Amino acid sequence: MPHKPRDEEREERITMEIIVDAYDAEEQAMGWYYYLDGKLQFPFTARCVTQRAISPLNVGEEVKVVGMAPIEECDHEMFMMIKWKSRTFGVPLIALQGVDVDEETQEAMEDWHYWVGGDEDDE
Repeated sequence: MPHKPRDEEREERITMEIIVDAYDAEEQAMGWYYYLDGKLQFPFTARCVTQRAISPLNVGEEVKVVGMAPIEECDHEMFMMIKWKSRTFGVPLIALQGVDVDEETQEAMEDWHYWVGGDEDDE
């Protein structure tokens, strides 16, 4: 996968707002959790953009995102709680792309995709 160019504005936001006082991976995860929880406007519709072995979603499938998974589930990866069929469960944020979401939600999702190296420009 080609490496995306460095986004200085995004790098500054991540460094100064999200992981500013984080000294290890656990603290970085907490910073991301609270940043995303504060910026994402729930509920919203998202489309699956990446097939994952831990998720039943197929690429292209749309779901309703209703919130963040509990913080203890997000120590290595951010999970979103979705309503799918008759169940509610968590799926990785990296596998989702917002559909007609507000600007703040879009930016926060793109920040996470940038941070983990995902390709949020698959449209």
